[in-house]
Amino acid sequence: MKNIVEFMKRNYRVLLIVGILSAGLWSFIPSQKTSGDEKDKMLIELLSFVLEKGHFSPIQLNDDFSKKAYASYIQSLDPTKRYFIESDINEFQKYENSIDDMIRSKDLSFFDLTYKRLMLRMKESKEIYSEILSKPLNLNDEETINVDYEKLPFATSKADLVARWRKQLEFAVLSDITDKEEIQDAIVKNADKTISQVVDVKENKEAVKSAPKTFEQLEEKARKNTESNLNNNFSFIGELTREDWFSIYLNAIVTQYDPHTYYFSPEDKEKFDVSMSGKFEGIGARLQKKNEGIEVSELISGGPAWRGKLLEQGDIIIKVGQGNEEPIDISGMRLDDVIKKIKGPKGTLVKLTVKKVDGTIKVVPIFRDEVETEETFAKSTVVNKDGKLYGVIYLPKFYQSFENKSQRDAFKDVAQEIERLKELNVQGIVMDLRDNGGGSLETVVKMTGLFIDKGPVVQVKPANGKAQVLPDTDAKVQWDGPLVVMINNYSASASEIFAAAIQDYKRGIVVGSKQSYGKGTVQNVFELNEFVRGNQYGDLGALKTTTQKFYRINGGSTQLEGVKSDIVMPDRFSFMETGEKDEKSALPWDKIEPADYTPLNVNFDKVIANSKHRIAANENFNLISENAKWINNRKEDNTISLNYTSYKKELADIEAQTKKFKDIEKFKNNLTFTSLPYELELMAKDELLKEKRDRWHSELIKDVYMTETLNVLTDLSGKDANTTSMKGQKAKKTKEKKLASK
Repeated sequence: MKNIVEFMKRNYRVLLIVGILSAGLWSFIPSQKTSGDEKDKMLIELLSFVLEKGHFSPIQLNDDFSKKAYASYIQSLDPTKRYFIESDINEFQKYENSIDDMIRSKDLSFFDLTYKRLMLRMKESKEIYSEILSKPLNLNDEETINVDYEKLPFATSKADLVARWRKQLEFAVLSDITDKEEIQDAIVKNADKTISQVVDVKENKEAVKSAPKTFEQLEEKARKNTESNLNNNFSFIGELTREDWFSIYLNAIVTQYDPHTYYFSPEDKEKFDVSMSGKFEGIGARLQKKNEGIEVSELISGGPAWRGKLLEQGDIIIKVGQGNEEPIDISGMRLDDVIKKIKGPKGTLVKLTVKKVDGTIKVVPIFRDEVETEETFAKSTVVNKDGKLYGVIYLPKFYQSFENKSQRDAFKDVAQEIERLKELNVQGIVMDLRDNGGGSLETVVKMTGLFIDKGPVVQVKPANGKAQVLPDTDAKVQWDGPLVVMINNYSASASEIFAAAIQDYKRGIVVGSKQSYGKGTVQNVFELNEFVRGNQYGDLGALKTTTQKFYRINGGSTQLEGVKSDIVMPDRFSFMETGEKDEKSALPWDKIEPADYTPLNVNFDKVIANSKHRIAANENFNLISENAKWINNRKEDNTISLNYTSYKKELADIEAQTKKFKDIEKFKNNLTFTSLPYELELMAKDELLKEKRDRWHSELIKDVYMTETLNVLTDLSGKDANTTSMKGQKAKKTKEKKLASK
């Protein structure tokens, strides 16, 4: 999730932390030796000191810490358990309780042992898979493979490891064969839409029609593809330096503090700076490392992946293919290396093999393009419902440029959109914060002020200090009418602050997923070079670490629990732990004293009850809920047949089970969404803008969540709602203050 760094750089508390660290780190004066080992020892000492003094919740370095860091490190080195064997692990385990001691003594023996052993095992593994793939595989035996690698034990011996490799290779070959068969069937049936999604553009369609490849031919080609993939994968991993692997070791240590604390090597720091600038060519998706692989965490509005409609949040990327080349298996790759493979020049093709949330495997082709920052800006639309006009403002992030105040920022843009909607006499506004990963803290505080009278918005607290209340100081209320805020599992950080403040003031109703992401922490990036006098080691990189926590004005943290919706709408993740709760080292939820604020005197009970009744009776929501249960029940089903016939049957069964859920995609409301007058003028001259808005409006027509949200807004603006307007309440408060002063 996006980090709220810019504002905190201006915060005196953070400057105080830097001052304390700087004073303490004057003792970090390197010796005249500049060997790699000396630099590594310096980094260990430096990171442990910064975390001890600067982290929001420093943890005790003990045996429990060591066990967790050890497990994380081994999992990072061998996530699919296809390198190390039991004897290796037995040898490593004598260090399991000693990482804390090794940090204190700057002992690198455990890292050196694992690094050298991994290099040896990877060399042996290449020989293993080359031998297995040199001859036809037996895909007729009734064998299975368990792909829940995290729960699998390590291979007991070399022979057991060879057997494990064989199963993984058979699974890869089976997957390749069935993909090729699907392509052949699509071509024979002239299913052009399917072909356009999966077929290699070099494929000779006529040849396939007249002479489809036999199973033996497909099996041979699949083996060659699999070996080529692995060779490419191993070649890519082989380019990693000892410094790269040492960064993995360091991050196994620092991420035990919390999942948002991370060490950037000099090269990684450069990539981080580029990513924060938002200028790149690629597919327009944000990725995160999960236990099961690389997960799509966000699609950037307007980007190639978003436009293509095939890639979704929650998809797990399994393979990456360049153009017409065979895709490469990315299991075991670092997140940064996967991103490097997915990014590329504008106009080039990348094909992602992904595992969908429902367990199906799909190939998603995407032509890379420049990710347009314009589509990260706020936009609005109007809809006529039952004779009343309502406005919808979509905000993908809380953007702000601290370098150039004249540039666009979310606060100014949303304020302008509200004024434009008011000119059209809308009866209510929806703030759509779905998938909004956060952004500027200063911006979210000011934006909340557009909807409330002046008062506290959020509290920010360092580890051992007093909470600082950040208020809206402007008494002006830009919009005092009915308001609904939409969130989902991917609404995080600043968007959670906004939703929480609206909810605590009872200024509007929050609708959507069971809860938002649950990231209630603030990170700062510390350049390590700044803390070492006379540095002779070159660039030491940087540490991003958690320094503060957010708290609602009611005193509760947004950490872990996020913001709970007033009206919960079923989604695919309804029965799964997602967001911050899915992170092993996430900081806990807690509570502090509430700020001094006065909620509005409103009662949303009837509006909420009406919505719950509608949702319960809605066939589409019921189908979504049933689909969520089915997905949840299948998440433990990690055993796959390696028998060709049984494997095909398993795929067919899954396809048959998912067919009933296809009706979810068929939903359409009878509403018409229209761009605002100023934008209609622009669209008359800009075909690309028109295409983007038409696409957005067509999505809103098929959006059951927006449909029900507008029902809620209708109820809020109706006569039944006991929701005294802000204007009336503000006048009442002013009168009370005048009487009290007399």
